[in-house]
Formats: sequence, C-alpha cells, structure tokens
Amino acid sequence: MTRHQEIRPVLEEGIDRKVLGALRARFLSVNAGRLERARLAMPPRQQLVLKLLPLLFHVNHPILPGYVSGTTPAGLAGFEPDAETLTEAQRLSRSFSYKPLRGSPPQSILGLFLMGSLGTVAQDEQSDLDVWVCHDPELSPQQIDELRRKCDLLQAWAATQGSEAHFFLVDPLRFTQGEREAKLTSDDCGTTQHYLLLDEFYRTAIWLGGRTPLWWLVPDYEEHRYNEYVRTLLDKRFVRSDEVLDLGSLGSIPPGEYLGAGLWQLYKAIESPYKSLFKLLLVEVYASEHPQVRCLSLDFKQAVYANRLELDDLDPYIVAYRRIEQYLAGRGDRERLALLRRCLYLKINKPLSRPPTSRNKSWKRRLLECLTQHWEWGERQFAQLDGRSQWKVRRVVEERRALVNELTYGYRFLSELARRLQITSSINGRDFGVLGRRLHAAIERKAGKIESINLGIAPDLAEHSLTLVHGYDAAGDVSWALYEGNLNARQITNFSPLKRSRELVPLLAWCHRNGVIDAATHVALHPGDSGLAEAELFSLLTDLRQAFPMPLQAIADDALLSAASPVKVLLLVNVGLDPLSPLQPLSFDELNDYLGHGAARKKLVLSIDQLTLNSWNELIATRYESAAPLPDCLRDYLQELSANGERPSLQVRCFCRNAGVAVARRVETVFLDAQVGLDEPGENRYLLQVRQHFHLLDLIPGNVRHTALSDLDALLEHLGEAHQGYRPIRVDRHALEGNDLSLILAQARPQCLQVFYRIQGAMAELTVLDEFNALWRQQAPYRDEQSLLTPLLRFLQSVSYRRTTQLPFEESRLAAMDILFYRIQPPSPDRPSTIERRPAPREEASDPFYDIQAIIEPSEKGRSQVTLYCNHQEFSSPEYGAELFAAVARYILAQRRSGERYPCYITDLDLSGLQGNGRTQTVQHLRYKAQLETALNQALISV
Repeated sequence: MTRHQEIRPVLEEGIDRKVLGALRARFLSVNAGRLERARLAMPPRQQLVLKLLPLLFHVNHPILPGYVSGTTPAGLAGFEPDAETLTEAQRLSRSFSYKPLRGSPPQSILGLFLMGSLGTVAQDEQSDLDVWVCHDPELSPQQIDELRRKCDLLQAWAATQGSEAHFFLVDPLRFTQGEREAKLTSDDCGTTQHYLLLDEFYRTAIWLGGRTPLWWLVPDYEEHRYNEYVRTLLDKRFVRSDEVLDLGSLGSIPPGEYLGAGLWQLYKAIESPYKSLFKLLLVEVYASEHPQVRCLSLDFKQAVYANRLELDDLDPYIVAYRRIEQYLAGRGDRERLALLRRCLYLKINKPLSRPPTSRNKSWKRRLLECLTQHWEWGERQFAQLDGRSQWKVRRVVEERRALVNELTYGYRFLSELARRLQITSSINGRDFGVLGRRLHAAIERKAGKIESINLGIAPDLAEHSLTLVHGYDAAGDVSWALYEGNLNARQITNFSPLKRSRELVPLLAWCHRNGVIDAATHVALHPGDSGLAEAELFSLLTDLRQAFPMPLQAIADDALLSAASPVKVLLLVNVGLDPLSPLQPLSFDELNDYLGHGAARKKLVLSIDQLTLNSWNELIATRYESAAPLPDCLRDYLQELSANGERPSLQVRCFCRNAGVAVARRVETVFLDAQVGLDEPGENRYLLQVRQHFHLLDLIPGNVRHTALSDLDALLEHLGEAHQGYRPIRVDRHALEGNDLSLILAQARPQCLQVFYRIQGAMAELTVLDEFNALWRQQAPYRDEQSLLTPLLRFLQSVSYRRTTQLPFEESRLAAMDILFYRIQPPSPDRPSTIERRPAPREEASDPFYDIQAIIEPSEKGRSQVTLYCNHQEFSSPEYGAELFAAVARYILAQRRSGERYPCYITDLDLSGLQGNGRTQTVQHLRYKAQLETALNQALISV
C-alpha cells in the first residue's frame, strides 16, 4: 500500500480507517505549518484576531466582539478552545469566563477557513483575512441574517486591530449544487466562476476549526467518481459525517468559467496588475489544457498522499508559478515569462538588493533567492525592481507597454477560446458587460483620449521639475515637448522628451491625469512663438487640478451598463492667443460692445480646447480652431448629451489679459442657453451669430446638426425652407441685435399663422411665420394697412380652408388655424423696436380687389403647368403659353375703371397636383404666390 510512505487507497480493496487517519494528519500537518507562517507574518494585534476567531464563532458572549444576541447561531463543530486562546480572550475582556456546553450543544458553524494568500510566499502586512464561514444548511433566513450581522461586527472589530477581514457565509449544500451568493471572496468574482474558485480554495485554504474537508480523503485519481467514493466512505462509516465537510469535487470545468474568470482577472489587473496577471496566466494554462485540465489542487493533494510535505514546495504561489513557467517556456514566450517572474518577485516583496533585516534569513527570502538564482538575475535587475516606489514616467511607460500587451493578449486568447469552443459563458450578461467595458475604458486607445499610464505600477509619478518647450518635431511640425529637469535652451537638444504632443492642453492633461505634475512641480517654460505666458500656464494647471481632482472616483457598474456620457466639461478658450491687443485695453462699455453689437468687427473666440471626463472615467481632449470654433464646439458638446439625461458640470476659462473673464462668461452663456433649448420638448433650434455669419443648430438629442450661413440673406432663405414640423428658434441674446428678426422669431407659436409688418415710408416689409415656424418675407408698396394686409389675409384664409376641407369635419375644426397680425414699431432714441399686436383687417365689399386663383400642376415635360382664374375667367398655359401672364394682365386692366396699374395679388392657390396626397406647408404656398405675383405685376407694367 505504501511506497516511500505514499498512500494509494483502492476503494474496491477496502479502506483502512487508520489510513484515512494518517491522510488527515498529513493535511493537518501542512495546515499547521501554513497557519504558523501566516501568524508569524502578522503584527501582534492581527495575530490576536486570527487566534480568537474560532472562539468568537463558537460562543455568544455579550462582552466579546461580534455579539448580536443570545440566539445568534454559534457553536463551531468539534471545537474546544485551548488555554492560550482563553487567556487571550480574558486579556481582551477580563470578566469573560468560558463554560463548556454539556450534552449535545448546537454546532451551527460547520467549518471555519482562511482562503487566499495567507500562509503563502505572497502574504504581506496588507493581506486581507478572507474567512469562509460554513454554516448549517438548516439555518432559517432569520438566523442567517443574525449570523451575517455578527460577521459585520467582527469585521469592524478586526479593523480596530489593524486587520482587514472579510467574512463570507457558505451553505455547503447549496454550494455543492452551484448555488451561492455572488460575493464569495474579497476579490468578488460575481457570477463568473465556481470550479476555479473551489480549486483555489482547496489549494490555499487554512483550516481554523470545525469539520475538515471530505475532499482530503478522496485520492486525486478518484476525482472522476468523487460522489461514488464519498458515498462509500459515509455509508460504510469509514468516516463519520459529523467530522467532515463536503464542498464538492473538481469535476469537469465548464469552458465558460475560463472566459468568466479570465475577464474578471483582466478587470482586476487595471488596479493590481502583477497579482491579477499572475492569476490570468494560470487561467490561460488551464484553458489551454481543456478538456484534460489538471487543477493545481489535485497536484497538491497528490503530493500530500505521496508524503511530500515540504511547505516551500507546496506553496500555492510557487506551485502556480512552476506550472505557468513550464507552459510559457514550452511556447517560447520569453517576454511573457519575464513579466511573470517580475509579477512574482514584486508580489513576494522581499528586496534582494538590500541586506536581510535580521541575521536569520526569512523562509521567503531564501525561497526567492533560490528562484532568482535559477532565473540568472543580477544586481541591476534587483535594484530596478526594488526601486519600484521611485519609478517615474519612462520606467512606468515601459512597464505599462508590457502589461497592456499581456492584457491584450489575454483578451484575444479568451475571445479565440470562446469562438473555438463555442462557449456560452457561465457569467450573466450584466457581469460580462461590466467587465468588458471596464477593460475597454482603462486601456483602449481612441482619438483624443488621455492615456492613463500608471495601471497600479508605481505609487507616485510626480516630477520635481520639468521643462515645457514649444518648437518643431522631427517632421518639421509645430509641437510641444516635455522634458525632465530644469533645462536651458542648449541642454534641451541633448535629451529626449518624456512626452510630445501637437497641442498643449492634451499634454498638460496627460501630466495631470498621470500625476506627473502636481502642485509642487516646478515647470520651466520655453514658449517659442506660441504666445503662452508663465502666468497662463500656471492658471491652466490650477484649473485642471480644480476641474478634475485626482484620483477619480471608482466607476459604478450601472454607469458601465450605459453608454459613456459626459460628466464634467472644461472649455479652455484662446489658450496662448489674445484676440484683443493688450496694448489697447478696452473700457467696460467697449468690451460689452465687442461681445455684442461689435461682434461683427472682431472674432473673440479663436480656439477652444475641450476636456471631457465621461461616466467611464475617460478623459477626452478635443481642439477647435477652425473658422468657426465656437459653433463647432457647441454642436459636438450638445451632440454628446443624451435625451433627458443628467447634464455635465460645465466650466469655461479664458486667460486673455484684456477680456478673459468676459469672454469665458460669454461662451458659458451660449452653451447653457443652447442646452436649455435642447432640453425643451420638440425639435428646437438655436441661432448664434459670429461677426456677420450665422450658425443655426438643430437641437435634436443625438442628432444635433450645424448649418453655417454666410449672411442675413442666407439666413432668411434657410428659415424659409419647409420642414413639416414645429421647430421654434432660440436666438442667442447677442444675435440679430438691432434687427427686427429677433423680435419676430421670439413670437413664434405653433399651429397658427403670424403676420408681421413694418412700414418704411412708401414701402412695407411683410413677414409670415407659418404653422411650423417657417419664415417668409416680402417687400411691398405701401398705401395703407387695409390694402397691404387684406390680400394676404384672403390668401392665408383660402390656404387654411383648402387644407381643412381635405379632413373629416371634426378634424377640420381642430385643424383650423388662427391668423394673427403684428405691427413692428421702429426704435426711438429712448426705446428699442417693439412689436404691437393688431387686429386682422376688416374686408369691405367695396374694396377694389379681384379674386385671382392659381392652380399649379405637373406637366409631362417636368415643368409646372399654371392655370389662373381671374373673376372665374380661366387662363391656362396650354392656351396662352408664354403670353399667359400678359393675357391675365390685360384682362385685369380692362376691369379697372381708371386703368390704374397698382399691384394685384393671388388670393387662392392649389398645389395638390404637385404634392399628391402629402400635406403642403403654408410657406410653400407663399413662395409660389410671390413668384406668380412678380410675373403678373411685371406683365401689368409692360402691357
């Protein structure tokens, strides 16, 4: 049965209870060694926590930590405290007296285990106590709730002793069935894994008390029939059921677990790369062996059965390292193997470049020296890794490259694995989405994104002094470069920059995001011909620190389940530029004139640098320096805002010496006003004027469009386009100043026709806002209001009536539109222009107007065919051809008593032949009306 004290039970040959006892003793021997190593690596107060935990779960006593009530589940199976434990308890609470329970006391706590790095080469003073509290499956929900409250109190008490403890309640019955709480370790794996977690438990767990794992007593070569083997052990009473705890076997690992566990470690690697990449590589090894994977816990169990109990050889981290080393060496992955060794060295954290702290070397140092001797490392490599706390940008960037390469390779490996095995991941869709997006947000590169280089690599990248230089790069392009130290112009040529960028703000944002520049860093400036001054540079850095305090808050899962949206926006206007000469300072009134009416004389916004922090903690830099930087930036800003979502915090800064504060306030007003328009219901528009140019933004969430219009005529033409929906215009407070159009647009109302008129001597200007706020404007001779407005009123009434007759009666009543009239009063020295509501003109039977109806239809040649009816007399294109309007003019003149050639007006227009079943818009009728009237009135003059 034994060979070199190896134990190999065979179920069919019968099992000796003494053999099972010997196996249990071997596991407990290893357990005792690991527990002692864990204890010795702790300071005294943490040792107290570890020593008292079994007792605190065994009894409920009001003066001991963790007490909830006398009915809280307690009683650790088979546990009796030793004298040393009771002494420590009495030292903690002097009046405590332990009274053993008589008879058959309740044993609600079936087992107590530590799991993770404790007792391994990777343990340090910051290592958490991850405690599995395995409880009786028969506990009621109320009892489980009390037990959870006890764990919370013990966690708080442990914190007072300098120990970070986490307790996880485990129902063994539910656990073996794959049902458990999502949060089962301090490295919360969510729903990503079960068997891989169990594998880690079996090879790292330290038993503190209660029942021992039944898994210990099943040989590794019997794992495939674990349940049958266990049933025989229990049924034939080779072991007593009240002495063992069954958490299940390491059967066939579903391939989905590799994907879930791999993605989880990828996510963890963002903040703790060395520890997590080590685990990620182990997942890769397991996955590459699928389906014949052999878990490390089985190797651990085989070694114990073979009586190979040397703790160094059984150390979970060392065993995992050797398996990964064998895998990478077999593939020839030297760079990845080098990274693996750095991960292990840094995790062990025993600097070999420094002498040991005591005469007797620790077991960790001896083990690490043995490993690195095999790796053939030299003093230079030791010194470099031991100086990790002093690493700065160059070394961190180099290390980040290796880490990101490994993360990228790991992601591709998992993706290929999922495709090859057609994996349906065991993690749920929510967790999968969260993990993938965290990884994307952390390492994915994209245009404008400020890269975060310090993925948990070094504690502090701040430089004591830096030199910022504006000049030319190797390609002859203008750029900014950042150098270490305080360099003069001659010295600069002898050094390579830490970072180079075409634009200044992204470079400063990179420094701030990565902590390269902090409040104590001295930055020497060589501005070149940039126009940047030291005071402006200082202000820029100050505003970056205020706008985006570092470190950033952790991203909530819910934020990652939604698309990234802006959270904070900083606009930096005219960095290094000044549109106003500092040699000619302006008065307050002159400055307001520049910002308002005088905008036509000078453009105050020459460039905008936008920094956006989004909900995924991505910092994005965008520069606008086109012919119209303000409207372009405004469009993109509004485009990023979701419908009915939270709005980002907006800050605007401008450091121009002559008008910086005023320009910043002006830009901020524009952005906030446009944002109000975006938030209002419906399809709104925003009109901005920059010098003589106009910019109209269609404020549709997610589809904001910008139309640039060269002058007022282009604006009027654009406003006259039909758009089949009510679209009001919010006019910027400094746009169209001195122009009546701003007053007209402010009066817009839906589903009515609004007529505005302004008298200018012998001429009048007519403006109509139709039912959808499209604008039509016409100049007309002025005799009196009656003759000016009545023809237009008749026309609008006929158009409205014609439209309502196409609808059922009840709908037609609702569709009828009001026709409103307004007179624009010219400005006076003491007041601006005003708008006065006026009654509609009253038609008199004696008014000398003729009804002129027009019908426009398509012809076969693609041209419109016009038919005019004058007092019901028909004049058509087929009959008169090019003489159509002349014939109508002669007829009109013949009807007039004096033959006067005053203008005539179209009073009714039918476009149904052109539009088919579609609904025409009033502005379309008005455009055709104006064209027909022009042709007709020209004919009246010429005939």
